[in-house]
Amino acid sequence: MKKFETIGLAVPEFYLPRPGIDLTRWAVIACDQFTSEMEYWDEVQKIVGDAPSTYQITLPEVYLGKPQEAERLASVNATMDTYLRQGVVQPREGFVYIERTVSGKTRRGLLVCLDLEKYDYNKGSSSLIRATEGTIIDRLPPRIKIREHASLELPHILVLIDDPTDGVIGPFARMKDQLTNLYDFDLMLGSGHLSGWLVNENAQVEQVAASLAGLADLQAYRQKYNLPTAADVLLYAMGDGNHSLATAKAIWERNKASVGMDHPSRYALVELENVHDAGLEFEPIHRVLFDVSTDLEAALRTHFGANLKFIPAAGVSELKTLVSASTAENQRIGLIYESALKVIQLSQPKFNLPVGNLQAFLDAFIKERGAGSLDYVHGDEAVFGLGSAKGNAGFYLPGMHKSELFKTVILDGALPRKTFSMGEAKEKRFYLEARKIR
Repeated sequence: MKKFETIGLAVPEFYLPRPGIDLTRWAVIACDQFTSEMEYWDEVQKIVGDAPSTYQITLPEVYLGKPQEAERLASVNATMDTYLRQGVVQPREGFVYIERTVSGKTRRGLLVCLDLEKYDYNKGSSSLIRATEGTIIDRLPPRIKIREHASLELPHILVLIDDPTDGVIGPFARMKDQLTNLYDFDLMLGSGHLSGWLVNENAQVEQVAASLAGLADLQAYRQKYNLPTAADVLLYAMGDGNHSLATAKAIWERNKASVGMDHPSRYALVELENVHDAGLEFEPIHRVLFDVSTDLEAALRTHFGANLKFIPAAGVSELKTLVSASTAENQRIGLIYESALKVIQLSQPKFNLPVGNLQAFLDAFIKERGAGSLDYVHGDEAVFGLGSAKGNAGFYLPGMHKSELFKTVILDGALPRKTFSMGEAKEKRFYLEARKIR
């Protein structure tokens, strides 16, 4: 594995299915998607059947707390070992230039390894790789159960770089006809098309490293963001999959004294994407309360006091319009019931983003048992559909602009958890490539 330690980069040996395996059935969406929509995963199971698939070697979180959880935990690692032993997956070495086309947009990325020694997900971190949102420690144990005994890692991790000139990924878009095509196929259930090309010539690898090193140049970095001289470089900002990377970090910290610093588990396979990519859009992550047992509006009034105002909305379109007019001084959040739509308006808010103020309320509301559970959902259809079900309540949030991300994290630290999503649920990364970690 070729390494560039100062920028936390390494060239991976990765595994892809052998020729002849149906990639549409092999690749499935990230485990933390459609967590309240069992019908989606039922359809995945029908499509996959008995075929080799990443569905067989991951744990979709829709199964957490259900009878399938124990069964899948018992089988996932054994199936990984079987796939390796039988040659279902086969190794290649290099970066991979990736194009994902969905919903009329094409997003470009580069598959690489990042050094977990350069990553710290804790609040106040100044590491080269940082979380952009709060890490929910309670979400790590199910993932740790799989990874601690796993022979393979399968990434759905998307890591962002702030590269205005597009010097890291852009060159491969222009030369892809000269690269070896590794895969080119349609993803299941309306999630678009995925293509990948091998980037393994020494000059190409060195070009990637040099471009990233340029972004990490301390003087240029401080000028770029108008920072004091004490600021440390943030080169890689987490986009999606922070809890998976945090899981890898937790296991590495626990094991490194016994396995040594050159062990493959020191690194994690991720896809880099440029925050300026025209195909990349930030979407808000909405909230849904299930089994609400307390007067929600009264609880909101108690929590926010005189700063709270309810605005009625005649329909979905009007609610979206009202929420889109949210400002720093008067933040707006849509409230969805079985029989009503309203907008919550907060004046003199405590936090800079509406999601921060809402999350503080929801955490307290759940702790006081005002509702049975809380879920984080992607897309308008999910929040309006689930929120309008009897006994539920949905919260429709405005988005944040992607250009604000790096400087906000540099100056203010991690955002409130589940602040933004890189696209809607069906646009999330699919498991495809794997890498040996023991």
